Amino acid sequence: MTSPLGIIGSGTMGETFARLAVAAGLNVMISNSRGPETLKDLVQDLGPLARAGSVTDVAREADIVIASVPLIAYKQLPADALAGKIVIDSINYYPQRDGQIAVLDENASTSSELVQAHLASSFVVKAFNNIAFASLGNGARPKGDPERSTLPVSGDDAAAKARVMDLLDTLGYDALDAGRLGDSWRREPLTPIYVKPYMPEWPAERMTLDQLFAWLRAAPVIPMSRQRAADLLASAVRGTAGGRLPDTI
Repeated sequence: MTSPLGIIGSGTMGETFARLAVAAGLNVMISNSRGPETLKDLVQDLGPLARAGSVTDVAREADIVIASVPLIAYKQLPADALAGKIVIDSINYYPQRDGQIAVLDENASTSSELVQAHLASSFVVKAFNNIAFASLGNGARPKGDPERSTLPVSGDDAAAKARVMDLLDTLGYDALDAGRLGDSWRREPLTPIYVKPYMPEWPAERMTLDQLFAWLRAAPVIPMSRQRAADLLASAVRGTAGGRLPDTI
């Protein structure tokens, strides 16, 4: 990559993307809606390969940008600045946070197709949405490692999808071509390949949100083979769109 990997969103997933990229030797530019000054501590912790910028700065400077924002905010992604860029959509639909979206509730569209419609001049590729931040951060492995996991990638542009698959390889994951954006419902919340296969069984006891996050960070990663990923995708049956974010369990 000749330009920095751009990240829009600095929550748990955005920070995880940045840490994986820096660990792989990539330059990173990260942003959030609150402004680059709020990312000073994170960038300092990430080291010299990372810097902060505004959302527009990231969109203009990076050739590949990971969108790690709530679905409710997807229309705030700067379409003009992102024109011609590859945008990795890691977004999921959670009605409790995003409100009910009729075209998704009716299965008339996938969330990625909504993002692509907004970013009409960009190349949207769906990736990273079906794994928890802690599993993603802990699960990266070198190429050829028997415990390397596979993540599905969907997109309507073959060249853009291939570049994203190469990025996954750099970050420590095998990539499985999972078809077009219209097929991405197969790894949305509540589908067989969503989150749970990459981690142990969730604990039965009730936990606070802080306890849940601590458990996630400590949970071992269950490797996902390419064949198992393909089988889980194929077994998906389209049902009610959207998932539910945990508060406590």
